[in-house]
Amino acid sequence: MDMQHASAKPIDRLLDEIARCDACSAQLSHGVRPVLQASATARLLIASQAPGSKVHKSGIPFSDRSGDRLREWTGLSSDKFYDPALVAIVPMGFCYPGRGQAGDAPPRPECAPLWRDRLLSALSAVRLTLLVGSYAQNAVLGLGTVGDRVRRYRDFLPHYFPLPHPSWRSQVWMRQNPWFEIELLPELRRCVTAALPTDGE
Repeated sequence: MDMQHASAKPIDRLLDEIARCDACSAQLSHGVRPVLQASATARLLIASQAPGSKVHKSGIPFSDRSGDRLREWTGLSSDKFYDPALVAIVPMGFCYPGRGQAGDAPPRPECAPLWRDRLLSALSAVRLTLLVGSYAQNAVLGLGTVGDRVRRYRDFLPHYFPLPHPSWRSQVWMRQNPWFEIELLPELRRCVTAALPTDGE
């Protein structure tokens, strides 16, 4: 039996369970549609917030302007970004939570306790985790501000790299913080490249 195929089976079963999850169906007015990608061989983990309305419709993680911006930040091509053998994309909430008072509502609180620990334990090949936005950062690093953690990104390496959420609001923040593009993005791209396997690996 192929050992890589055998090692992937438990995570495939878990992903099937997640796809059938309806724990929050009564609270999700737009319906249940878990959106994520993962495999046992993924080296890079993108821990994010929750799918937006466009992602809910497409069923593809980060298939929106935020995704375009995140791919630009990381230097990843679409082919690599959407290759689950390389990149896992695991939001704090797997389904679109609907609109809140200011933008999208927070991720449903039921989701992470149900699935997150089990899924992360199956991602044993991950070398680097991008913590995108406050919800992912708070879950791993504790309470704090996104701006402060992003400024101190070196303190969390080599395992974690905190980033602001790549929404349109980040463009305003980047203009106010030019060091992000000048200093942080080249280091982010270096770390992402180092986490992924080389051509001969």
